[in-house]
Amino acid sequence: MICKLLVRFTVLKTLRIFSPLVPVCALAPSLLLSTMNQAGAVDSRGNQFFGFKNFSPFTKTSGEKPGEEILTSSEIPAALAFDELVASWNADMPKAASLKIEVRALYNDHATKYYTMGLWSSDPERSPRASVPHQKDDDGDVSTDTLSLTKAAKRFQVRLTLGGTPDARPRPKFLGICVTDTKARPEILEPNRKAWGKTLPVPERSQMAYPNGNVICSPTTVSMLISFWSQELKQPELDRDVPEVVKGVYDTQWKGTGNWPFNTAYAGSLPGMRGCVSRFSDVSELEDWIAKGLPVGMSVDYDRLRAKGPGPNGHLVVCVGFTKEGDPIINDPGTSRNVRKTFLRKNLIYAWSYSHNTVYLIYPEKAKLPKDRFGHWTP
Repeated sequence: MICKLLVRFTVLKTLRIFSPLVPVCALAPSLLLSTMNQAGAVDSRGNQFFGFKNFSPFTKTSGEKPGEEILTSSEIPAALAFDELVASWNADMPKAASLKIEVRALYNDHATKYYTMGLWSSDPERSPRASVPHQKDDDGDVSTDTLSLTKAAKRFQVRLTLGGTPDARPRPKFLGICVTDTKARPEILEPNRKAWGKTLPVPERSQMAYPNGNVICSPTTVSMLISFWSQELKQPELDRDVPEVVKGVYDTQWKGTGNWPFNTAYAGSLPGMRGCVSRFSDVSELEDWIAKGLPVGMSVDYDRLRAKGPGPNGHLVVCVGFTKEGDPIINDPGTSRNVRKTFLRKNLIYAWSYSHNTVYLIYPEKAKLPKDRFGHWTP
């Protein structure tokens, strides 16, 4: 059945395909320059990912509230002019801790305000876990989890506000920033046929088996992905049933469970796991992940996927493999029976383009990832 993902789908209507990203950088200027040099040697294909694991180069200042600490990055140059940005994060969150993630774009003549990309906590009874509406101004706006700029930028800054007592603040483990040039139209890549004829044993779970089943496709997708890794790693404590994930990703402002970074933040809060939101440029990159034994969550338009119409009808699914002919094999949580389905390759391409090829990348921190040909994920 339908999962009404986000208002974002009523806003992002133009079909756009994304592209390459740059390797992980910490925030030291030398690493940023190295990243830029590497980026110049490849076709960015309209997309760039920055992954941060070391936060010591961020400038530390005190916040307005007692015990609050603010971490601010230096200026981060991108290898492309971007007009969209999605931030995702993983953090250890003590019960009373809170985390605010903000970004701003930088132009030659001015800087935008800091836009709030999310308020995060492990206990929404104590601190908000919510997106922030009504941020629109002349420079841009945030639609739940995506910053859209009115004018493309090539630089940005990130700011993290860590709330709590000095011994119980958030401990950031990972920060991902995905920037996109929505005007990019990269050429289709050659398929990675090593993934053809391969199906990963991702457990099948239907969202319709649970309360409010028609609107919980995203946490059901996350539940399937972490259940897969629970089995692969032989760590049963990682397996989380859908209601538990629903509780852990619920956006109290939007009053729903489809906030992309909230879902990956929940997965990345589990011991030894990482979760982030990125955008691929082509099905070939999905095949790279499947060939390495790594399933991928995908944000698609459900009507397009099933050849029922142009949508909008946001939905989350898991790509678990490909047929011998190259058609995608999908764990589709939006059905009561036969969760595993095969769809036409052209249908997936059309459906996936509606979210700008957005993916949930959820995997063990020590996993060996595929070669990052275009910089779309963190090595």
